[in-house]
Amino acid sequence: MERIIEFERLLNVRDLGGLRTEDGRTVRSGLLYRADALSKLNRAGAEDLQRFAKLDLRTVIDLRYPWEIERHGRVPGADELAWHNLSIEHHPYDQSMDKPGQPSDRFFADRYAETAFDGKVEIRAALELIADSDSAPLAFHCKSGKDRTGIIAALILTLMGVPEAQIVEDYALTEQVRPRFLADWEAQHREGTASPLHSHAFRAPARAMELFLLELARDYGSVRGYIAATGADVPTLTTALRDRYLD
Repeated sequence: MERIIEFERLLNVRDLGGLRTEDGRTVRSGLLYRADALSKLNRAGAEDLQRFAKLDLRTVIDLRYPWEIERHGRVPGADELAWHNLSIEHHPYDQSMDKPGQPSDRFFADRYAETAFDGKVEIRAALELIADSDSAPLAFHCKSGKDRTGIIAALILTLMGVPEAQIVEDYALTEQVRPRFLADWEAQHREGTASPLHSHAFRAPARAMELFLLELARDYGSVRGYIAATGADVPTLTTALRDRYLD
C-alpha cells in the first residue's frame, strides 16, 4: 500500500514517481498521478481537499464518458485547471454482469484491446497532453482508476522505458484496494441488490495487463508499434516523456 496515497473519498490515487526504467533512471515524484474519479472530491471533507490541493495539479485528463461526467461531475476547481475530457473507451461494459463465466484476466484483456482499437484518437491526444511541457503536475483518471487509467499508464510507462513487470505490478495494485471499492459500493446500494463480490467488478489481475501488452505487441509488432498506429510521433513522444518525467 506504500504507493497508494490515502484519501477518505478517493480510493485509488498513486504517484507514478519512483518506478525505475530499464536504463536505471527513475520516474520523478510529484509530477504524474493516476486516480479514480476525482469528482468524488465534491463530496469530500476538508482533509481530503487539503491533500488534493497539495498535489498542486496543473492538468487533469478525465477519461470518462461525457455522460459519466454529466451524472457525477468534474474535479473540484476544474475551471482553474487545464481540464480535458478524452473518452478513450467507446463501448461501455458492465463488469458485474458481462460474461460472468469468463476468467477476469481474459475478460479485461479483451476489453482493453477493444478500447485500444476504438480509442486511438483519444489515446494519442492523452499521450501528447501528458508529454506536453506545460502539463505537469498532471493527473489522469477514469471511474475506478484501473481500466482506462491502466491503459494510459501502461503506454506512457512503456515509452519511458519502465520494464513490463513494473507496469503490470503497478496495474495490479488496484487489487489491494478492492475491499474498499466493494465496501463503498455496498454503502451506496440498497439491500437486496446483487453484490459484485464474485464478479469482475474492481478486479485488476496482473495477468490481464500481461495479456493485453502481449497481444498488443503481437498485433502491432510492439507496444510502441501500437502507439505509432494511433498516429503519434513515437520518437518525439518518447523523448518528451523521458525529459519531463525521468530523473
